[in-house]
Amino acid sequence: MGRGDLGAALSVTIDDVAAEAGVSIRTVSRVLNESPNVGADTRRLILETIDRLGYAPSIRARALASGRSFLIAMVQDDPNAHVIGALQRGIVETCSSHGYELVVRPVRFDNPHIAADIETFVRRSRVDGLIVLPPTSEIAAIPERLTRLGVPSVGIASAPLAEYPCMLVSNERGASHALGRHLRALGHDRIAMIEGPPHFRSAQERKDGFLAGIGGVMPEAYLRRGDYGFESGVTATEALLSLDQPPTAIFASNDIMAAAAAKVARERGVAIPEQLSLAGFDGSDIASMITPALTTIRRPLVEMAQTATERLLDMITGVRTDWPHERIELTLAHGESVGPASLG
Repeated sequence: MGRGDLGAALSVTIDDVAAEAGVSIRTVSRVLNESPNVGADTRRLILETIDRLGYAPSIRARALASGRSFLIAMVQDDPNAHVIGALQRGIVETCSSHGYELVVRPVRFDNPHIAADIETFVRRSRVDGLIVLPPTSEIAAIPERLTRLGVPSVGIASAPLAEYPCMLVSNERGASHALGRHLRALGHDRIAMIEGPPHFRSAQERKDGFLAGIGGVMPEAYLRRGDYGFESGVTATEALLSLDQPPTAIFASNDIMAAAAAKVARERGVAIPEQLSLAGFDGSDIASMITPALTTIRRPLVEMAQTATERLLDMITGVRTDWPHERIELTLAHGESVGPASLG
């Protein structure tokens, strides 16, 4: 759209839309505010007229008319830009199609006053609802406060919390269990894991599922703690590959640590997957960036974010307020980094 086109679009008013469609201003306003009290044919006519005239309603005017801010917040404390970027993309795409804007609220998981700080943020920003991402979504005090405020929220996490009116729960335990069984079926018996921070529920779910999948037993030396960061993956892999009997397979509980493991293996001349099978978790774009392409448990991050946003908007607009918690099944994305156990 050129500058002249933009100026023309901004000069179109709600009165122009109403006159062109042959309806009242109130009816146009109802359509703009997604009220269900408009017939399908009338709604379609008004939307077509808005599109034809290029009408762009003011968010401030819509807010005054509806009592809503047309803002939703994404609450997050995850340094993994590959994961956060995918989730944010899904939220923004859905927000845009419904006339909403996204506000990103970074927080600190270890902040003892996190729930109170989020309440202050909600009161100040007047957002209409919040999507809370892991690990912050694991803190029950946050949805408790939001519910008392009467502000809708949707949590995304690896385990359900009853305090949320709606949650998307990714089955990370089940997917990690399946990966463990897969490695066993390929003949691996020296299997190691680089786990995530123990105070994160996601790390515990992945660990418990994987251990169950390989038979419930792992030598202490094969279980190394990471923090979901690259450097912790390097340190853990250095220790594992220095063992007298190094593992033939490593499961890193996120793709960043798996990429670190691949770097260490390459520097030590350990061939993947011929000498070492390697798997990650997240299904982020990192998986296709490294060589060989990483086998990883894929979370459908964009799709999860889109669904979470749809559920939140339904609660905000009153379309439905009693969404049940939804279980999201994850899949194993086969790359080139996992193969049969070496006989050597």
